[in-house]
Amino acid sequence: MYGTLDQIKKGFCEKASSDAFFSMKKLVNIEDNIKIGTTGSRDLTGDLFCPPEGEANGSGIVIIHGGGWREGDKNQLRGYGILLAREGFTCLSASYRLSQEEIWPAQIQDVNCAIRYIRANSDKLKIDPNRIGVTGNSAGGHLSLMAALSDIDPSFEGEGGNNHVTSEVKAVCAIYPPAQIRKYEDTDAIFDAYKALMGNDASQDDFDKASPILQINNQFPPTMLIHGSTDSVVKLSDSTDLYTKLTDLNIPTELHIFSQEEHAFDSQKGYGRSVADLQNLFFKKYL
Repeated sequence: MYGTLDQIKKGFCEKASSDAFFSMKKLVNIEDNIKIGTTGSRDLTGDLFCPPEGEANGSGIVIIHGGGWREGDKNQLRGYGILLAREGFTCLSASYRLSQEEIWPAQIQDVNCAIRYIRANSDKLKIDPNRIGVTGNSAGGHLSLMAALSDIDPSFEGEGGNNHVTSEVKAVCAIYPPAQIRKYEDTDAIFDAYKALMGNDASQDDFDKASPILQINNQFPPTMLIHGSTDSVVKLSDSTDLYTKLTDLNIPTELHIFSQEEHAFDSQKGYGRSVADLQNLFFKKYL
């Protein structure tokens, strides 16, 4: 399964919840299922994680789940929301339309809507609207990279709400992200996910516009990439090739490779905490 939702829910997230949420020293305020926008057929919702009293650092992070664009939900990375909120970040774990509901670009429209929500409500959330980052794993990593791009296609913004503010982000973290959406005739699960995402009528240009590695330029924000060296779902080369292109453009970029680790390795005990720590250090530096 692309994104290993069950492992993440049952492993890392539950442990993070017990370690972080129930800590008497650092009690995170969680507001579930808030309305962050509207699609043509339903509301978009998210879970808000606010730092302990007096510990907010003024930065916001939008968290995007994985699942091959066709499964998963905002609960998948709940652990990251809790752990990052403990460090002072106001976090929004956002839902988006999956590919069986709507094909591309519905997914990036909904992610951009989530970013606009947190910016439009910056006063209420006590964050600086110019200090917003985005992070995600797997398909969510791809969407995080796409959210860091601007002016590719006006349709990527959508009309979900708060269109009076921008969806720009100041920094992006992508965890084992597909960097290029390839139009191949293949029976492999990853290519099935690509085809389900893009639909039967997508052109090569549509695929290229949905591929971060083909769209980045010297305006791209600081980036952190995290990948397992033996990932058999999204190859390590997706991150190493992206790292090379970003550094060639002089974009501040970090690449963290976890040796002999598969896709969704951060669902294993201890690894989620390590990846959260990397995000904490990165976002404190660049937000």
